[in-house]
Amino acid sequence: MAPILVVMLQRFLNWRFVVLIIATAIVCGTIFYTRYLARKIEKEERQRVEEWVQSSQVMQQSQESYSITLANMISVNNEDIPLIATDEKDSIIDSRNIDTKKLAADPGYLKKKFSDLKSQNPPIPWPISDTPKITYYVYYGNSPLLTEVQYYPVVQLLVVALFIVLIVSLITTQSKSTQNQVWAGMAKETAHQMGTPLTSLQGWMEMLREIPGNEPIIEDIEKDVFRLKLVSDRFGKIGSTPQLETTMLKPLIEDMVVYMKRRASGKVQFQIKQDNDDIEVLISPTLFNWVLENLLKNALDAMEGAGKITVSVTQQASSVFIDVTDTGKGISTANIKKVFKPGFTTKKRGWGLGLSLSKRIMEQYHRGELFVKTSEPGKGTTFRIVIHR
Repeated sequence: MAPILVVMLQRFLNWRFVVLIIATAIVCGTIFYTRYLARKIEKEERQRVEEWVQSSQVMQQSQESYSITLANMISVNNEDIPLIATDEKDSIIDSRNIDTKKLAADPGYLKKKFSDLKSQNPPIPWPISDTPKITYYVYYGNSPLLTEVQYYPVVQLLVVALFIVLIVSLITTQSKSTQNQVWAGMAKETAHQMGTPLTSLQGWMEMLREIPGNEPIIEDIEKDVFRLKLVSDRFGKIGSTPQLETTMLKPLIEDMVVYMKRRASGKVQFQIKQDNDDIEVLISPTLFNWVLENLLKNALDAMEGAGKITVSVTQQASSVFIDVTDTGKGISTANIKKVFKPGFTTKKRGWGLGLSLSKRIMEQYHRGELFVKTSEPGKGTTFRIVIHR
């Protein structure tokens, strides 16, 4: 039991998780410390406003020049905290550190500012006289420094979030680049490995041709060798940038449908729907054939030996749409987003690479699209290929 827990912890506590924990701790620590500073500054600013109120009282009541001078210094030194003094009926008596430009531009700005200050902090009483008892109230707002400190955590979180998005984007891009290099490397190596036995087989075919009576055997072997050469050519084009050619679409689809018919049971019907026989597209015929083959094989597997496969071709001014529809078991909603992921398959046999490879071929080499247009469990699925002109 203990070794299993150790393995689980090792998987869980990878370097990404540790980095995330450290980053979270730093952000949380900074936020808490910033909150502490904000509360401290807020407390000090209230104390400064109280001192301003007291200094104003001294200036009103004291006759000693020293006291008046000290009180005036305290009053003058408050240059950053906005203040508005009102009577008991909220009529504005005095104000300090209010934006003079906004006051001049908007006569009602002082009242708006008063409502704002009133919502920020509780007022400080300012006793004016005991008989009769008159008390003013001083409302104050946050200084620019306190405002900056309060908004600093928000700014920091935005910066951290932007940084995380950037890092994730870079990691994702790097991961995709690595995957593409692996795909290309595997494709090139596969094409290279197939080259030698194909050359040997072609040599043996020529030797067999010289022996009378081998014609039927040679014909079958020739078909298989041609097929192997096609597969090798496909892998070779995956490993390098393919040359796109202007190609008639209908003969390409018809040839692939004929090829798949020979490998399907008699209970599977094939249909091609194409209004215009002269549709031309810019594609790599070898790779596009591979995409069609993968989609048709996928349709055959989904129908389990009986049903109907329809290939529909429609065109618009800027795009050509090829829909491959089957009447098979369909795809569940949970699996629709997974069907193009490498390794995903619902079959007992298979690597789960066909659809993933087909999507890469359409998007990376043809600048097109391949996606599940519609699917309903028990009724069938439609895959759509989009070729942009």
